Amino acid sequence: MQLTHYKDLGSYSDLLCDEDASELADDSPDRSRDAEFPDDSDESIAGFIEGEADYTPGFDYPARFRSNSLDSTSRREAVAWILKVSAYYRFQDLTSYLAVNYMDRFLASHRLPQNVWALQLLSVASLSLAAKMEETLVPTLLDLQIEGAEFVFEPRTIRRMELLVLGALDWRLRSVTPFTYMDFFACKLDPSGKSATYLISCASSIILATLHDIEFLSHCPSSLAAAAIIRAAEDVADLALIDAGIAVSWCIGLTEDGIGNCYRLMRRVAEGAMLKNPLVNMGSRFSPASLPPAKRRRKMSIGGRIS
Repeated sequence: MQLTHYKDLGSYSDLLCDEDASELADDSPDRSRDAEFPDDSDESIAGFIEGEADYTPGFDYPARFRSNSLDSTSRREAVAWILKVSAYYRFQDLTSYLAVNYMDRFLASHRLPQNVWALQLLSVASLSLAAKMEETLVPTLLDLQIEGAEFVFEPRTIRRMELLVLGALDWRLRSVTPFTYMDFFACKLDPSGKSATYLISCASSIILATLHDIEFLSHCPSSLAAAAIIRAAEDVADLALIDAGIAVSWCIGLTEDGIGNCYRLMRRVAEGAMLKNPLVNMGSRFSPASLPPAKRRRKMSIGGRIS
């Protein structure tokens, strides 16, 4: 089988950037956190909500997909690949979310070359950075390129792309995400803590499921987290009556419209998925088997020649 390989990106000037605290204690391996807040205080959470816009792609980013300025199909395939690799290596849910967040923030401010391999390179670099941030055991850059990767890139090429991503993100990798709020909102919804493990696990699965759909890019991390917790609570008898009107009281900065709109979108997406496939459940754990089959990988050489 012939392979292709990319060694250098020097001729693609569009990739160049214009340069102008501990996690919550948790015994569960699937519950990851990306920021600390002392004593789960309302003030700390409100501070995260106030600054979360600094870690999102920007309000006009989803519109660029709707206008076909950016390719939503290619993004969806990139997200699927990131989730498949994360599942293969059993990365934390937060790692998967961060990788997609880095990719989206880069695409929001930088134009990739119109090449089939460019978005995959960005996906690999984004996942590599996220894994280095959150995982204790990180695969090599070559081992990371599995699960349907169409091309394989040399480590030095990926490292260069990582630097471009870091520059685009202003080195702000410790992002505010829905996982920042998950424990806090679960505690607000169920102060007894009896359903906390279920609520957080189910809500985390819902958050990962939203990554595929560009419509969720219009919703801030706090609204996503609150809506996912409410959605998860629907299966808990004593908590099923919680709604956006109640959730807005959990912390200063939350809005009933923001949570309600996000929750309704989650319901519509889940119902649409079930119409297409009755076995689909938006709250179920992510399953790599639900993704497209792997393609044959190609290894790229200088100038994109096939060797």
